Amino acid sequence: MTSRITEGVFFSAPADLPRGRHELSRDKVLSAQRERLMIATTELMAESGYQGVAVRRIAKRAKVSPAAFYECFPDKDACVFAAYGRFIEVLLNRIRDVLPTASFTWDHRTIAVVVDGYLSALNADPVVARAFQVEMDTVGRRARVQRRAALVGMAQALKSERERSPGNPRAPLSAYVGAVYAIRQLASDALDEPEEGSVTDLSAEAGVWIAAMLSSAQDGT
Repeated sequence: MTSRITEGVFFSAPADLPRGRHELSRDKVLSAQRERLMIATTELMAESGYQGVAVRRIAKRAKVSPAAFYECFPDKDACVFAAYGRFIEVLLNRIRDVLPTASFTWDHRTIAVVVDGYLSALNADPVVARAFQVEMDTVGRRARVQRRAALVGMAQALKSERERSPGNPRAPLSAYVGAVYAIRQLASDALDEPEEGSVTDLSAEAGVWIAAMLSSAQDGT
């Protein structure tokens, strides 16, 4: 079965380039080709994992020549990590967008909203989510380092926002990191075994146990 991204969630397919002579700048042409190549790479990752991705397969799916691929990326990994970087950027922005902008009480309902911002992005494009939540784990140390940095960044943002309101108790960063890792793994398992339950089913219940975990992990500072 051919996997296709959902338009406009993590990636947006550019319009077909005009044939023959045109007035588009080289930068615009390369930008469109990069987007097509990242989309193609993501779809192939979702279908057959990292090992199933090759430059010629990427170029063919993106409808560009292998020579055009190498004008955009030096190798397969550069394209994979560019697409992965986009995935992380969108997720972080989705989480920032749902965080309250004023003082608030950090309870299980608020946490459920934050968790849902993350999970709903995954649910909105299961192809991208599978490529980078499940298949990316097999790529190697560089992927693990990038993943850890992203998850710790999410945890730091949550800690800062929660503790911005004086009435909210404080907890060590490790408690937030543990919560973020747990949600990430549960979401990955749901994507890998969709018959076991929906990604979005995790939001409400996660709000309850994350609130309890952070309350019990107060550091007293």
